[in-house]
Amino acid sequence: MNQNQHIEVVISKQSEQTRDLYRRRLTASLDCLRYLLKQGLAFRGHGESIESSNQGNFLEMLRWYADKKKKVRRVVLENAPENLKLNSPTIQKYIIHVASLESKKAIINDLGDELFSILVDESKDISDKEEMANILRYVNKYGSIVERFLGIAHVKPTTSLSLKSSINDILGKNGLTTSRIRGQGYDGASNMQGEFSGLKSLILRESPCAFYVHYFAHQL
Repeated sequence: MNQNQHIEVVISKQSEQTRDLYRRRLTASLDCLRYLLKQGLAFRGHGESIESSNQGNFLEMLRWYADKKKKVRRVVLENAPENLKLNSPTIQKYIIHVASLESKKAIINDLGDELFSILVDESKDISDKEEMANILRYVNKYGSIVERFLGIAHVKPTTSLSLKSSINDILGKNGLTTSRIRGQGYDGASNMQGEFSGLKSLILRESPCAFYVHYFAHQL
């Protein structure tokens, strides 16, 4: 007879409380992640177990945040449900991936319909895989020259054709084309600046105005 004690009302209140706790837990993780991303700091440590004296930047920062905020302390780490802590390496990587998508979207919006240059270099990572870094260089709406990191691509063969294909793929995913390229910056490797079959020459065939400039850092 008492509507406030009806099963639907009770379940609804529990659902709202669960959503509120989840949102508070997620916001705490996001706050820590955003700071570490902005500062370019590593997330994980060598040991992330409870017994570890240093669990890495992310977990240590989340613990520090919880010590300062009572509302956060009630919902994170040991006080969070075992299957919903929102601080596992998988969750960290997922949120970082989402942040990278939003960052790329902001870069492309800032670029707009303007022309741009590309800066590309490749090197082996710690696992001996060839990684190619891609950077955009353009003039923004305020007349300032800016450089924005667009991403890293794994390239198996480092031939000019393979690098060109990877660049096309990265540009295509972000709604850009090689026809808008007006500058290229690489090191002096033959696969990059080769006169006939280098990456520079392949892009020049599609965009004749994409002038090549050797990396100044390599000229010192």
